Amino acid sequence: MSWLVVAGFLIFFVGMALSIALHELGHLVPAKLYGVKVTQYMVGFGPTLWSRRRGDTEYGLKWIPLGGYIRMIGPLPPKPTDDPNKLRNMSTGPWQGLIETARQASLEEVKPGDADRVLYRKLWWQKVIIFSGGPAMNFLLAFVLFAVVLMGFGISVAKPVVGEVSKCVVTVAEQQKGKGCTPAHRPTPAALAGLRVNDKIVSFGGKPVNSWDDATVLIRSHGPGPVAIGIERDGRPMTLNTALIGQDRPSLDDPTKLDKNVGFLGVSPVFVVERQSPAYVVGFMWDLIKRTASALAHMPQKLVGVWQAAFGGAERALDSPQSVVGAGRLGGQIAASAIPLENKVAGFIQLLAGFNLAVGMFNLIPLLPLDGGQIAGGLWEGVKRGYARVRRRPTPGHVDIAKLLPLTYAMAIVLVVMGTLLIYADIVNPIRLPG
Repeated sequence: MSWLVVAGFLIFFVGMALSIALHELGHLVPAKLYGVKVTQYMVGFGPTLWSRRRGDTEYGLKWIPLGGYIRMIGPLPPKPTDDPNKLRNMSTGPWQGLIETARQASLEEVKPGDADRVLYRKLWWQKVIIFSGGPAMNFLLAFVLFAVVLMGFGISVAKPVVGEVSKCVVTVAEQQKGKGCTPAHRPTPAALAGLRVNDKIVSFGGKPVNSWDDATVLIRSHGPGPVAIGIERDGRPMTLNTALIGQDRPSLDDPTKLDKNVGFLGVSPVFVVERQSPAYVVGFMWDLIKRTASALAHMPQKLVGVWQAAFGGAERALDSPQSVVGAGRLGGQIAASAIPLENKVAGFIQLLAGFNLAVGMFNLIPLLPLDGGQIAGGLWEGVKRGYARVRRRPTPGHVDIAKLLPLTYAMAIVLVVMGTLLIYADIVNPIRLPG
């Protein structure tokens, strides 16, 4: 294995560890602000590699860098009949016994003088802020890192200027087989129209063209048939006429699908690197959030594809989920690639930004033990108390998430199985960058 691959892998893991540390800091700061006693702040899992105690909190690193946590006392409320400073006998029944064992362990952490520092006694909105802090930190990191790439390095942007004119019409199937032009292939509409490299497309079918996206939409939606193309050549306006043909082309929304019989001209654009505005970063982030949410909604189907890639030798889809091991391997590929150093740095930053966005979105799933489950519990407590206040009823007790522990443990098992599958797939059949 190339030392560049190893270096890229390690660089990504350092960035990932810093991201995890900041995620947990997003929980730690509001927890301490609202007076919750935090006994541990740890990056990683397993045996402790290093730690140091400051006040009530032990800060440390653990050997397995696959996550992190902060430990807050009193996450589970006692039963209404319980004395929070005393233990009670365990109830019978496997699930009830599990719940009561966890409840007792939670109460054992509460020392004399800690009654007002337990998590469950905090106001519902304070609990929501505490558990939202981690994902919020991931979103902030993602935004800052994407801003560095988009505003600092810039991105390649397609301009409505002809960069290449295809000489003949080659179908998608022929392109996939590596076939090129032969005397049997007909010329493209662009070649017949006399389009040249560096011609700027200013209108299409009488409609103005301000970007390459405009040109693409107009060409495809026009379909087969005659059309007038307004261009500028060497600063002089010209109008060219041609007849588009209908072709099956990869969908703009989903390249794995084909759009049937769309208009085809036969040109490709000029690409230039441009730095973007903050508004562009916001729009870029929003688009990624929507796509990530869609990917999470289709996670079961995507995991089937990961299983087939891991155990059946199927091709690993570029958009399939991956573990931190897989992301680290992508970091190694970026480091070992032949692209300029500036592009490598931008690639690393963008990879880490995508990791933070994915972690933030995943943690918002409203299921325990994820942050989203805790947030949902806090919001439900707020709804109950608001309803009771409106109806002038007694204030209800705190939401008892201990009752959801069986579901929490089941979800934890699912997460472990999913993580193991992804790590295995990332070792035996990882995602590989094109080219």
